[in-house]
Amino acid sequence: MANMAQAIRLALHYAEKNLELKDIFGQDVGAPLGGVFTATQGLKTTWNTPLDERGIIGCATGIAMTGDRCVAEIQFGDYIFNTIDLLKMVGNTLWTTNGNQKLPMVVMTPVGAGIRGSVYHSHSFDAQASRMPGWKVVIPSNPLDAYGLMLSAIKDPNPVLYLNPKALMRVRGKELIPGEPKVEKQLKSMIDAPVGDRSQWAPRWPEVEEYIVPIGKGQITRSGHRATVVSYGRTLHVCNEVADELKTQGVEVEVIDLRSIYPYDWQLIKSSVRKTGRVLFVNEDTEVTNFGEHLAYRCTKELFYELMAPPRVVAGKNVPGIGLHPNLEDNTVPQKPRVQQEILSLLSENP
Repeated sequence: MANMAQAIRLALHYAEKNLELKDIFGQDVGAPLGGVFTATQGLKTTWNTPLDERGIIGCATGIAMTGDRCVAEIQFGDYIFNTIDLLKMVGNTLWTTNGNQKLPMVVMTPVGAGIRGSVYHSHSFDAQASRMPGWKVVIPSNPLDAYGLMLSAIKDPNPVLYLNPKALMRVRGKELIPGEPKVEKQLKSMIDAPVGDRSQWAPRWPEVEEYIVPIGKGQITRSGHRATVVSYGRTLHVCNEVADELKTQGVEVEVIDLRSIYPYDWQLIKSSVRKTGRVLFVNEDTEVTNFGEHLAYRCTKELFYELMAPPRVVAGKNVPGIGLHPNLEDNTVPQKPRVQQEILSLLSENP
């Protein structure tokens, strides 16, 4: 089974071949490295840029304005914040041109904690991304979704932010990408560059097929009737594990993988909350002005008389950064004990 880095690479290869993807670029995106997580290794249209995030976004905007499809990578989400004004202008371009200027560009950036990256390599970006109208925003939690969401993002005629969780880039999936070899070692031998000299290496791409995950469609990863837990990205796995443990105790909670932060699958959330009457939103961005707060507000506003307890949010602590020591990171972003405690506390509330 492919890991997330390989899945993204396979999607980009498919897009080069079938979707007229013309440029994939960013810091160390091209040869010889192929991206800091190797997600762009061996691809035909990759090229390296200077260490200049604003230049990368500006270049992507210009390419997209000509009508060409491109994928630009900001090496870590921690360094995308100095491009906010440019991202905002990209997001409002279709609107300000009365629908005449489309921008078929994807900005890909690894986000979140989980790699012991300390202050400069552990930030999330989903809350900030949700505040930029005009952008679609996706965040996969597994390799198959990473593949399908990337193809959807590249096909889209307007800008898409593709947030890939750092901690999941080496995690293998449980489902094959259509056309992927069934043997893990075979895929690795075909598309992973060797360590050392790569000057004579070339990938042998498998004949992968189109697989689309529609932007704006979530999915239920665990079924239950006692409470709804909504998450995405790295913390989705935390929620799944907690749900599995609670099920052994006779407590069945429903877990939703949102997959898209905007547009998000409100109908899926609404139908689940109507069934369970209780909801918890979990992500690792900081808790003040968190995207989960918006979802909790909307649940309160639209489903007030169907709730048996106030909606809750479990998010990252509102501190200036994440420390390098494992204890500091683990006490800053949501972990299994905290999520389980919040679910059990939510279930203890009586209407």
